[in-house]
Amino acid sequence: MTASVPAPTARRGLTKRAIDKKAVVPWLFLTPGLLLALVFKFWPMAKGIWLSFFDVRPFLGDKWIGLENYTRVLTDHRFQDAIGHTLILGMGQAVGAIVLGLALALLLEGQARSLKLLRTAVFLPAVTATAVVGELWRLMYYPTSDGLLNSGLHFLGLGTVQFLDNPNIALYSTMVMGIWIWAPYNMVIFLAGLAGVDRSLYEAAAMDGVSLWQRLRYVTLPAIRPALMIVLTLATIRGLRVFTEVYVLTGGGPAGSTDVWMTRAYTLGFTRNDIGGASAASVVLLCVTLLLTVTVNHLRKRGEAR
Repeated sequence: MTASVPAPTARRGLTKRAIDKKAVVPWLFLTPGLLLALVFKFWPMAKGIWLSFFDVRPFLGDKWIGLENYTRVLTDHRFQDAIGHTLILGMGQAVGAIVLGLALALLLEGQARSLKLLRTAVFLPAVTATAVVGELWRLMYYPTSDGLLNSGLHFLGLGTVQFLDNPNIALYSTMVMGIWIWAPYNMVIFLAGLAGVDRSLYEAAAMDGVSLWQRLRYVTLPAIRPALMIVLTLATIRGLRVFTEVYVLTGGGPAGSTDVWMTRAYTLGFTRNDIGGASAASVVLLCVTLLLTVTVNHLRKRGEAR
């Protein structure tokens, strides 16, 4: 007599194999991306942390110096100036892009076809390469009457402004370009938040006769708080890691007036060939970014718990 496997046991075996297959298949799709991230992101990151403790000397052998690179970076007056520039530029871009992005979202909210086309056009700066955008703004900031902005000032009877060559305004000129780039990105996130607002709240507010400002303050902003916290977190990270806008427009000049932390680290590593110091500066930036991100997320969760 041939023994047969009971039907329930066979079904359990088939179910287990199906579950195992379902668990493995997603990882097969994720594996190429994880390998790329490991090779081009996490391994270089670990290598950078390791090199930050060494005096990197090509062909001579690296020399262990402990925390000396960190001490040198944090006491360097140029890095200290770069901290101030980074904070001013980062906070200015974050606040400006959030305010302008929210305003655009409120203006362009709706399902009309014309609004969809307009939203697409407005979003273009966010998906255009920053280097390309920077070159366009360099042309607009051209320091003669032939430049776009200066020609407008000349038409109004005003003098030519050296937007990128004046140390007093170069940082703020860079800030304007950053706001122009990131406001459309914030707009999309705010539009997603506005789509989830209960329309009955607007109807109740209209029946109560509240003003537009009161409706924005007491209805719209509380309803889109999750989207606002996401934008704030991303803006914080972007503000600390700002590089391309400055590098393309001014390269940190004139006279270091727009030098931010990332451009300072870049100069240290690729111009002065101080790989250890540049690695230490990058690690400091990584730690500060992680700390601020965790802080913002903690504040967000505490606000949601109230």
